[in-house]
Amino acid sequence: MAADGDPPPRSPARQLAIHAALFVATCATTWLAGGPAFAATLMSILVCHEMGHYVAARRYGLDVSLPYFIPLPPMISLGTLGAVIRMRAPISDRNQLLVVGAAGPLAGLVIAIPALIIGLELSELGPIPLDGALEGNSLFYGLTKLALFGRWLPSGDVDVNLHPIAFAAWVGLLVTMINLIPIGQLDGGHVMRAWLDARHERISALLHRGLLAVALVGGGVLFTLARDAGMGPRAALGYAALAVMPWLVWALALTGMRSLSGGEYHPPVVGPPLDRAHRRLAIAMVIVFVVLFVPIPMRAPL
Repeated sequence: MAADGDPPPRSPARQLAIHAALFVATCATTWLAGGPAFAATLMSILVCHEMGHYVAARRYGLDVSLPYFIPLPPMISLGTLGAVIRMRAPISDRNQLLVVGAAGPLAGLVIAIPALIIGLELSELGPIPLDGALEGNSLFYGLTKLALFGRWLPSGDVDVNLHPIAFAAWVGLLVTMINLIPIGQLDGGHVMRAWLDARHERISALLHRGLLAVALVGGGVLFTLARDAGMGPRAALGYAALAVMPWLVWALALTGMRSLSGGEYHPPVVGPPLDRAHRRLAIAMVIVFVVLFVPIPMRAPL
């Protein structure tokens, strides 16, 4: 993901050391969170995602930093919050904004999709562990499992026991989906601002409220499932929170990003409307978001 702003200048050697230290730390925390195969796969996806942004920005001569990877304690996370690159000035040219915004997710998918297929080939079907977790299905993820295993999963009490490579690829797809939410200054927001110009402000406001609607619908579904499984109302509400919390967190994060931007979801762009080729790229990114969309990212088995 790209972020705007101009930090205090540092010497090139010190700046490079910061990037390297964060990268090594994130490799370590993801290794501790899921093992070497998980860490190698997830970090490869994140590196390709961020370098997609970086290379596209450098192609246009834009002043952009190397990626800042974000390590997190493995006992409370998957070891990372992803990474960002810093644009030292907002991109105002709509064609450049579109390409830089789309390049990251597309580059990450170059690694994530084959890694998912390889990881699923290394995985086995089996009973769903009661102390485990069920990863959410997107249209793409569900159809990939259908193609490889011949059935829509999970089915009854059977699901894929994911190999670490497959789980890391699923996380990479989830991160891509989050970045492609077409709001504000997320990658998807960059794409939509370049395509729709000022109309994107109104659409961002509607979609921002739509995140809360997704949270409520997902929470309602999990509450109903929990009640049907015999949970009491209080326990069922706690179970439903698994669907609500991610969308609330993302909605609050977008509110904070908007506040830091002076009340706008995205800075203005200039230039003529996108040509046909760039409009097709924008439409393709919307389609990618739709097929990767996961309404309930993670839940416990019932």
